[in-house]
Amino acid sequence: MRIWLVGVLLGFVLSAAPLYAAPPSPGDDDPHVLVLGRISDDPKSHYAQLKPLLDYVVAHMADVGITSGRILMARDARQMSSYLRRSRVDWVTETSGTGMELQRRSGAQPLLLTERGGASIYHSILFTRADSGITSLVDLRGKSVALQGVGSTSAYLMPASTLLGAGLPMEILLSPQDRPDKTSVGYVFARSELNIAAWVDKGMVDAGALSNLDWADPRRMPEAFRKNMRVLAQTGDYPRALEMVRPGLDSAVRDRLRQVLLDAAQDPQAATAMKRFFGTTRFLRLDAPALQALERVREASARVREQIE
Repeated sequence: MRIWLVGVLLGFVLSAAPLYAAPPSPGDDDPHVLVLGRISDDPKSHYAQLKPLLDYVVAHMADVGITSGRILMARDARQMSSYLRRSRVDWVTETSGTGMELQRRSGAQPLLLTERGGASIYHSILFTRADSGITSLVDLRGKSVALQGVGSTSAYLMPASTLLGAGLPMEILLSPQDRPDKTSVGYVFARSELNIAAWVDKGMVDAGALSNLDWADPRRMPEAFRKNMRVLAQTGDYPRALEMVRPGLDSAVRDRLRQVLLDAAQDPQAATAMKRFFGTTRFLRLDAPALQALERVREASARVREQIE
């Protein structure tokens, strides 16, 4: 009986363990290996999305000493920042909000903008039902708003910063049925864009937030829902995604990585890998407007961190 129980418990532990790469050891910092990192709650799926482009990039970097590649997943920004500070990860692909958090924590630097599905910038939309009686952000005092999750730039960071900037304190709710006090806006995490739209449509919450791309996508905001909604506010545009590199990465490796990624959109051999890489259509240089938009994202992150988290 005791042997059987130990076996069951061991099987449970192994099956419950997340599929993250093992933490790197001191001998893993081989200068000939390019390590691509990703914060992930689905490592198996993300590995399949990352590996083809990593292989493509590595095949074009032999002239700067890169001969192989490796993928290292992290559970959250804290863990990824540790990897970046310790030179265990060289290159990270992330949203602009998480990218700015990695920069704050580790000194990682933006390398390129990432265009996905033909869009390199987007913005957030705060909305409510047209018949809710809510016509402005101020009307959300004492009301609830559905957001996606703390890792979302478009459906958490930027709309939360917008509400705070409008002088509206925010408090987390236990569920959609929970209510905030009369001076605050309560927020609850719906986990998916479709849930956000559905919760607002069904009156489970008073308002929601999505990116303009999700707002226009019937898979995430069905037309039957959208026609009954009112837009309350929109944020300014900001980058959809970023490629980041660790501080101290050899300049020759950094510059070659940038050029390979910039050229990839014109190379037919990279087409499949680019598509697998979260629907990437091309990589773009960071121009002055993009850098200004990233500064706004950085300010939003600081505001949310100081006033909510």
